[in-house]
Amino acid sequence: MDISFVIEKFILVVILFGLSLVIAMYSTYAERKVAAFLQDRLGPDRAGPAGMFQPLADGLKMFMKEEIIPTDSNKWLFMVGPGLAMLTACIGTAVIPWGSPINVGGRIIPLQVTDINVGVLYIFGVVSLSVYGVMIGGWASNNKYSLLSAIRAASQNISYEVAMGLSIIALLLVTNTLSLKEIVENQHGWHWNVLYQPLGFILFIVCAFAETNRAPFDLPECETELIGGYHTEYSSMKLGFYLFAEYINMFVSSAVMSTLYFGGYNYPGMDWVLIYTGPVIAPLIGTAVLFAKIFAFIFFFMWVRWTIPRFRYDQLMHLGWKILMPLAIANVIITGLVIAIVEKF
Repeated sequence: MDISFVIEKFILVVILFGLSLVIAMYSTYAERKVAAFLQDRLGPDRAGPAGMFQPLADGLKMFMKEEIIPTDSNKWLFMVGPGLAMLTACIGTAVIPWGSPINVGGRIIPLQVTDINVGVLYIFGVVSLSVYGVMIGGWASNNKYSLLSAIRAASQNISYEVAMGLSIIALLLVTNTLSLKEIVENQHGWHWNVLYQPLGFILFIVCAFAETNRAPFDLPECETELIGGYHTEYSSMKLGFYLFAEYINMFVSSAVMSTLYFGGYNYPGMDWVLIYTGPVIAPLIGTAVLFAKIFAFIFFFMWVRWTIPRFRYDQLMHLGWKILMPLAIANVIITGLVIAIVEKF
């Protein structure tokens, strides 16, 4: 095996892991600032200039707090739950193409950990696994509120995965591939999939809110009914892992939506940029464009949280099964008919 290949992948994995943690950490700061802006407040402004050190202070507080494990809990599973939630949140970045390959001294370095030909299925597998961290933590806590919250989370994820999967089927009919790299390459320039699948994108982003337990779909964390939800009994960094996992899931969901529907690292005029900047700078510009799209989606997640009130649970299930799923099925049928008609004529 080429040792250079192993080193390149190791460096990329370390960079992505560090970026995921930093973005999750400063998403907590951005969340407070966005909420403050929408509510005509200042937000964090004491720890460092403009409150920039607030996430560091919060992280230090999490590490310094006393760690309490309930006496009647299943202690081993109680510790596994947060770790599993964090693990499944981080591994989703492995198949996302973060930029076009860089040419360094004649060596092509892909900005993607691995390009598997079933990348879309991998993402769905990771999304399906993420609920296990919540379920295990809620059940192991031996707390009725935590258990009810975990059951809510499992029911919510299962319900909205159906509509999300159907929205992706319509996209696959258009792209004819499950590889995320090929999906991005097919969106070169302005050929973004959102222009061909606007309804599919709306369905996907609504389901993404539900899958990440973000408001208005944050019923598993509904403090008015379930105290703190599935992490009621957690403290110290175990609680921090659950909170971090939510923000990393938001980051990964934004990256997936940018990749599937908004061209990934593609942007208009990128061929001209490649000519004038060279094979090293141009891919990095594409990566910066991708992260700009990701941050725009993260802002949208936060904007919606502080704008729309939480659904009742019956409203959440009604939306998932009786509105989103029929729309997703209709979208698949219409997409198939349009493709058949276009190919025939």
